[in-house]
This record gives sequence, C-alpha cells and structure tokens, in this order.
Amino acid sequence: MVNDVRALQEPGALDLVASSHVAVCLMHMQGTPQTMQLAPTYEDVVAEVRQFLIDRYQVALAHGIAKQRILLDPGFGFGKRTIDNIVLIQQLARLAEIGPPLLVGLSRKAVLGTISGGDALQRLHSGIAASVLCVMNGAKILRVHDVKATVDALKVVVAVMDQHQE
Repeated sequence: MVNDVRALQEPGALDLVASSHVAVCLMHMQGTPQTMQLAPTYEDVVAEVRQFLIDRYQVALAHGIAKQRILLDPGFGFGKRTIDNIVLIQQLARLAEIGPPLLVGLSRKAVLGTISGGDALQRLHSGIAASVLCVMNGAKILRVHDVKATVDALKVVVAVMDQHQE
C-alpha cells in the first residue's frame, strides 16, 4: 500500500499509483511537514477535511484507481490543533460517509499527550481510548503501536456493540 501524506498531489504520484495494483491511502494534511504545526487554522475542520478527502478521492477515481483500492485518512496531528483532532474524532462518521474505509492513526500522537500528559511511551491508555472512539465513529483500519492491547480493547467493544444490536 502507498500511504501518502500528500494524497497523490506530488507530480507523477497519481500516474504511478494508477499504473500499479496496490492500495493507496489518501491523507489530509494542512501545510507541509515543516510548517503544518506552526499555526493551523480552520473555519470548520470537519467540513474542510471532508471536502479535501472527497476531492482527492474523486481525482483518484478519475485517474483509474479502483475504489476498492482507496482508503482515506483524516490526518490526525498533521496540521491540526488539539481541538481540531477532538472535533474530528467526534464527527468521524461524517468522513466515513464518503465511502472508502477510514484509516486512522492516533497511537502515541502529541495530541494525546496534550490531553492526558506524558511522553509518547506513556500514551498507551489514551491511545486505546482514541482508537476505540474512532472505531465507534466509523474507522475501519487503525495504525497503532500497541497492537495486542488495542485488539483486546476492541474485542470487548465489538462484543458489546454486537450484543447491543441484537
């Protein structure tokens, strides 16, 4: 899979992925890795991220990338303030409505440290909480560091959610 933080906007990226048979993850990022956290601002973070992902998804489809090969990533921590990340988690279902599976990565992110304290290696519990919230709000794929702990937590959530729906 090509996991592209620039959502295939670099010259030649669309053609390269279109000519292959690999999956691609299109991620939202405001700015560049060098500037993204300097002063990110949004009028409506969910609407802006949603529109960006819709636009990039449509461009990918128009270039012949099959829809079943495309994943979307809201880009937690990539040009977003703490409040932006929180609002995106709360309203992740609006991004899931676009269609392709959502891939999210919050594990050990700085935003979790801002909320709960601690350095990256002390963010196990906050990372699991964020992962559970994202799955409950529509995420289909998680990028995590602490796989077993996250899987165990999600097994409980899925079991309870499945029983609730019966």
